[in-house]
Amino acid sequence: MQKQVIEFAGEPVGIVVPDENRLKFIAVKFHVHDLDDQRFDSADDVRIAIRNLVRNRNVAALV
Repeated sequence: MQKQVIEFAGEPVGIVVPDENRLKFIAVKFHVHDLDDQRFDSADDVRIAIRNLVRNRNVAALV
């Protein structure tokens, strides 16, 4: 597998590259930088982590 672009809400936010038998996320947008350099089992797991990160920030902003 080569690098793969990860999009969120129609916008490219990072890429995943193979690393240590997993996928390493490299963030290219600031709002997902907390996930930078983390490893995931699949691109879908990255998208779920991004969704959760954004949702948690939105909830925290309402409190």
